[in-house]
Amino acid sequence: MGYLIKGEWHEGSPARYARSSCHMTGWYDTSKTAGEFIRADSQFRDAVTADGADGWPAEAGRYHLYVSLACPWAHRTIIYRKLKRLEDVISMSVVDPVIAEGGWAFRDDYTDAVNGFAFLRDAYLRAKPDYSGRVTVPVLWDKRTGRIVNNESSEIIRMLNSEFNAFTPVQTDFYPVALRREIDAVNAFVYERINNGVYKAGFAGSQHVFESAVTRLFAALDEIDARLGQSRYLVGDTLTEADWRLFTTLIRFDAVYVAHFKCNLKRIEEYPNLSGYVRDLYQQPGVAETVNLDHIKRHYFLSHRHLNPSGLVPLGPLLDFSRAHDRDRLARPAMRKTP
Repeated sequence: MGYLIKGEWHEGSPARYARSSCHMTGWYDTSKTAGEFIRADSQFRDAVTADGADGWPAEAGRYHLYVSLACPWAHRTIIYRKLKRLEDVISMSVVDPVIAEGGWAFRDDYTDAVNGFAFLRDAYLRAKPDYSGRVTVPVLWDKRTGRIVNNESSEIIRMLNSEFNAFTPVQTDFYPVALRREIDAVNAFVYERINNGVYKAGFAGSQHVFESAVTRLFAALDEIDARLGQSRYLVGDTLTEADWRLFTTLIRFDAVYVAHFKCNLKRIEEYPNLSGYVRDLYQQPGVAETVNLDHIKRHYFLSHRHLNPSGLVPLGPLLDFSRAHDRDRLARPAMRKTP
């Protein structure tokens, strides 16, 4: 994948890693963590606010998203931009789905119309010339100052959820105050056990670590499936941030994680509640337009060559997220008003 050290780009060589240590996955060095994949924290953590109190006021046309259609973390921000109808407020550039030498890149049909960057790392270096770390999507960019505001998806979606309400007719709140404690609890569980859990399995550096990660992952999926047997969404009848954070992992699961990350104890399609739940979310207005399975499959199977040396991209599985679901059966009836 490559990374920056004090502003200088270094390529990560899967072949060299494979020769040097069984704990080197080709993208992440797990030799110091007993074979366990540990995700690094995002480094740009400023916030756009409606009142500009933090120095980044919400303005139409000022901010830009750098995303990958393949990345589940970036996908969250694409969904929020769509659901909140912010396409004309926040512009967006999509990187090429395949990570090769140089990292995330703008090539062929995927260009950066704002800065003309050839690589996403150019944005990081423009913002911080001595940056050290991975170059990841999504990135929320400030066109006015030429700086990165934030590269943490969980924080960006909350900005899109509430701070740009003056510029959109959609006032839906996916993080309502009354439900925040429960949303946060679900998010913490889903992030550790499922969102990041698939990567802990896929990038595991030993058989023991891999088996432990897969076991924990499917125990979590079993628990969430049971929860969804009691309510339409993760937090009752209300569609919230917790659902969208889980959705971007689930929509990739059967297409990629089952085979590529060897998370194959079960498919999402085999879960009685999760399968319909994914289709329910996919069929929400505008969401299907944000899902690009071609980008998703080409990214994983062509970028992670240490896991897929042949570079072959599977034709299947054949997935139809537009099929009917019966999730609305779980909606609680409206309370009858007392005369």
